[in-house]
Amino acid sequence: MDIDSETYKTNKKRKMSAGKKFSKFFRKSIAVILFLVFWQVAPVLGIVDHQFIPTFTETVGTIISLTLKNEMLVHVKVSILRVAVGFVLAGVMAVPLGFLLAGGFKKLEEILDPLLQILAQVNPFSLFPVFILLFGIGEVAKISIIFWVSIWPILFSTITGVKTIDPLLVKAAQAMGTSRVKLFWKVVLPGAAPSIFSGLKMSAGNAFLMLIAAEMIGASSGLGWMVLNSEVNFQINRLFAAALTIALLGIFINKAIGFVEKKVVVWKQNSFIS
Repeated sequence: MDIDSETYKTNKKRKMSAGKKFSKFFRKSIAVILFLVFWQVAPVLGIVDHQFIPTFTETVGTIISLTLKNEMLVHVKVSILRVAVGFVLAGVMAVPLGFLLAGGFKKLEEILDPLLQILAQVNPFSLFPVFILLFGIGEVAKISIIFWVSIWPILFSTITGVKTIDPLLVKAAQAMGTSRVKLFWKVVLPGAAPSIFSGLKMSAGNAFLMLIAAEMIGASSGLGWMVLNSEVNFQINRLFAAALTIALLGIFINKAIGFVEKKVVVWKQNSFIS
């Protein structure tokens, strides 16, 4: 009886846990589900003009059709490569620079901060002539635009992350004779990691938002070019298919960064559990 009772309790706990997970998933998904339902029925019911806005199923059907023709995959590969290069270059430059300014050169950071804030607020569209003048209309110009919008969230998040590290932790580590290298790897980097990952996620979102604009410069392929080309040729289904693909790729990259964060920033999760 005791074994059966324990088995019953275990099964009951599993069912309750599964029920809670489903309930949480449903709460998080309800807004998206309602939006997709509205997207599907609005053109059919005449709430919006079907000529200009296709239904959700028509858009998904167009994505599948273009994928089977290999057309979508070609544009996806080109766009991902451009975003990846610009995003990675921004991260490689912004993270070390953020640590240097916030940790080793605080006076310099105070001097440069107003200038950096101004540069971050400059509309990237207004810089198109500058990028074209400097880099022409090739791949470098497109990657430079993505790099420009990606670097600022990572830089400022890194600086904020370093500044918000508890100074008592640093002093305690120094009091125990911890070397600078070990102090960085054991205290500074883990302490700033959550803020850095927040900047990376924001930066990835910005990179995909600017993809269309970046591919306005002399492009002949890519999802952004596909949106503009479809607009010019009034291929509405193709336009929405490209736009939805860009959004899905942005969400996927964001989730991927979040997954890596959970694996890397283990101490943060343990602190919540405890």
